[in-house]
Amino acid sequence: MDPTQKPSPVYDIVILGASGFTGKYVVREALKFLQTPSSPLKSLALAGRNPTRLTQSLQWASRPNPPPSSVDILTADTSDPDSLRRLCTQTKLVLNCVGPFRIHGDPVVAACADSGCDYLDISGEPEFMERMEAKYHERAEETGSLIVSACGFDSIPAELGLLFNSKQWEPPSVPNQIEAYLALESTKTMAGNFGTYESAVLGVANAEKLKELRRSRPRKPRPSIHGPPAKGPTLENQKKIGLWALKLPSADAVVVRRTLTTLTEKPRGLPGVNESPDQIQKREAFWSAIKPAHFGVKITSKSLFGIFRYVTLGVSLGLLSKFSFGRWLLLKFPSVFSLGWFQKKGPSEEEVESATFKMWFIGRGYSEESLVSEGKTKPDMEIITRISGPEIGYITTPIALVQCGLIVLGQRGSLVKGGVYTPGIVFGSTDIQQRLEDNGISFEVISKNKI
Repeated sequence: MDPTQKPSPVYDIVILGASGFTGKYVVREALKFLQTPSSPLKSLALAGRNPTRLTQSLQWASRPNPPPSSVDILTADTSDPDSLRRLCTQTKLVLNCVGPFRIHGDPVVAACADSGCDYLDISGEPEFMERMEAKYHERAEETGSLIVSACGFDSIPAELGLLFNSKQWEPPSVPNQIEAYLALESTKTMAGNFGTYESAVLGVANAEKLKELRRSRPRKPRPSIHGPPAKGPTLENQKKIGLWALKLPSADAVVVRRTLTTLTEKPRGLPGVNESPDQIQKREAFWSAIKPAHFGVKITSKSLFGIFRYVTLGVSLGLLSKFSFGRWLLLKFPSVFSLGWFQKKGPSEEEVESATFKMWFIGRGYSEESLVSEGKTKPDMEIITRISGPEIGYITTPIALVQCGLIVLGQRGSLVKGGVYTPGIVFGSTDIQQRLEDNGISFEVISKNKI
């Protein structure tokens, strides 16, 4: 064998961090597609620090069946770069579930970018994602490593929801602003994922680092959007959906803006490494129908008390995350500072099964593109769409991550050769929406009206 040739990967997918709260649900989702007739997933391994816990995770995820003997257990540690390099030579694709990514993610991305192995994760941490792009994009382009963060609930529904709403604006109409309204519903009281809470604490604590990173990077072209941005209220009673809504500084908005920026640079999308003429035509047709819009996210509640809880959490994070003692308090007593929303102990399976989400996308714009050039800046048209699905952290996130992984495995030739990208620009023109619909996540057009 030529010594310069890379050994063939043994596995299609390795799930790193497979014994964590979210990781074991990702394993359960991946097992549904392992060695099934139409699935490209023929071989799977689980990786992490503790082989015993990984074995327990596999047993849990396989129930009521015995664990498949074909799934191997591998030892890898994010603090041991050699173990990560070995891991990357053994697989085509790493699904990374080890958060907070700001602490544990960089060495994994580095190993993938160096080896040419593809990488997807479920991060919702803007500073981590943008730092990975700054550090590893060029190396990943060289080696053919496709690196995509935010492939879970952060930020697949927001990305696809924006694209789905944008596609409803048929010429000559154009959107100006698309706002997402997120409603979390449950028949049982359910605590949120502690990892998500920890990431939020660290995100607020390191907000200045994100500003520094952005200042240090070359400015990118801004999307051309019809009409000025509308300055909406921070708190509103949104009568169209019957909910109170609070503006949220969100990873989704950051990821969507990065997708629209890439689209401004590459208006026909990202050329695939080995596309057929049909695939090229389909990709270009898809992206030419997408019209950029100002985008933001609001969290909703049926009552003002629910909004008060969000405000309390936001104020606690804002005041205490800046100091090490404050961070210690926040992470030591999550239930106190989040008014019971986050706990170190994850939710029970019954609680997870009882939860759902709805995400409305209210698009406002112009029935005629020419109205803007005539100086009429007040939108005269509204399109409302909605995405609905199961619980966000343990069911929707694994569904989204695994479907993105199956696309990478099965349609690699139609995807860009390598680089660090957002999920919208990589998967938007694939069959990702259909795949999510096949797995319990619905996309609907609610209304189209003249205002």
